[in-house]
Amino acid sequence: MTRIVAGRAGGRRLKVPPRGTRPTSERVREALFSSLDARMDIDGAAVLDLYAGSGALGLEALSRGAEHAMLVESDAKAAGVIRENIATVGLSGAVLRTAPVSAVLAGTPDRVYDLVLADPPYAVTEEAVTGMLETLVSGGWVEDGSIVVVERSSRSPETVWPQGFEVGRSKRYGETRVEIATCYGAGS
Repeated sequence: MTRIVAGRAGGRRLKVPPRGTRPTSERVREALFSSLDARMDIDGAAVLDLYAGSGALGLEALSRGAEHAMLVESDAKAAGVIRENIATVGLSGAVLRTAPVSAVLAGTPDRVYDLVLADPPYAVTEEAVTGMLETLVSGGWVEDGSIVVVERSSRSPETVWPQGFEVGRSKRYGETRVEIATCYGAGS
């Protein structure tokens, strides 16, 4: 179990899928959202949570004032846990897509996202992560000023950010590294 750290649903407990996911720790989520607060106003934001796992990142964003959060998870059991967590948190604006991230991003976005939170399994290659970032821009999922966060193992190489992103921060939290970048080339 983990919990929502802050906001309207602060303290509510979230279930975690039984295996195959690494939920972002409360400590890392608290530090991440503190860093995001300095970069953007999350109030009213549209959030895209890729490789959602338990849904903790997207639900944390909703709790802190985001208006909409699309949570994307391909594993059916994890998606079931996300459904339960959405009900537990009781905040409107959460949408679950049970499909591979690549399939969702290949489609037409329902809106442009202000914040993208991507926590791919460590087995996902760096090339696949870079490809996902390129698709966010080319597919119209983000625009200039959108913030993109990538969470990876601190042992893996730093993310290769494609053209169109300005990396603002890379911070290590034990075995986890969080990288934050701003999209600046969506219109080009």
